[in-house]
Amino acid sequence: MNFVHYIGLLAGALTSGAALPQVWRTWRTRHARDISMWQLVLLSTGMLLWLIYGLLIDDLPLIAANTFSICCYVGLICMKIRFDREDAGAVTRGGERPLAEKEFKNVN
Repeated sequence: MNFVHYIGLLAGALTSGAALPQVWRTWRTRHARDISMWQLVLLSTGMLLWLIYGLLIDDLPLIAANTFSICCYVGLICMKIRFDREDAGAVTRGGERPLAEKEFKNVN
């Protein structure tokens, strides 16, 4: 590996790691209503294309960064689907806002 690859790996680690705070916060608060599903799907699709491109040109930084990012964003998509369903069920059953939303205000 040469210096250029190390720069690519560092850039990939920083940009991919940027997803971790959102993943952690979503998991901790169990609240994903304010996250756009379209943004998650479009970003994941773009990263999948970057991953395919990285595989075709055998570029380790592209492959590693996009594999990690795709895992994070697929996890966010799954949490969004699950927590949005839980929020909808809580509102219809009890008639008040879900507990996660109440707690979310105290987390900030």
